[in-house]
Amino acid sequence: MNRTRILGLSAAIAFLAASPLNAQTKPPKQTTGSAPTSQPNRTDQRFLADAIQADLAEVQIGKLAQQKGDNDQVKQFGQMLEQDHGQHLQQAQQVAGQVGVTPPTEPSAQQKATYDKLSKLSGASFDKQFAVAMVKDHKEDIVKFQKMAREKSPVGDLAGKTVPVLQKHLQSAEALTSAKSTKR
Repeated sequence: MNRTRILGLSAAIAFLAASPLNAQTKPPKQTTGSAPTSQPNRTDQRFLADAIQADLAEVQIGKLAQQKGDNDQVKQFGQMLEQDHGQHLQQAQQVAGQVGVTPPTEPSAQQKATYDKLSKLSGASFDKQFAVAMVKDHKEDIVKFQKMAREKSPVGDLAGKTVPVLQKHLQSAEALTSAKSTKR
């Protein structure tokens, strides 16, 4: 019986001795593949989800502009939106995977409403409303992306790389709104 107690105590001591080591080794395993300092915070998670939804919406609206646009510049801008936001979507989804964020699979309700509104238009009225919507949207996005770009994280890095593309889109959209004549 003495031997059984000694074995039991030895097992308990071994368990207690090993517990702190396990606690110290688990956190690095959980953060593998992400920023070494921490897991994504709510701001990073929300930003990534919003960015992915925006990309999904811009790809759809870009395709719509190519179909419904009356002006060749509108169609070309739609093609640029589809291409650039399609590439950004892939990058954002990759970062989401790296930091453990589940990416959304569809645009937000507000983005869907914008798409639905534009889809009911055609010709010059589509061109005008599309350009106005894209100016508004890209101005808002630039502010959000510039703010996030200050963060030292994979999400901040993605935002910083995206700002110049959004600025290019804003300039193109503004050119569409200021165009007095529509050339085909």
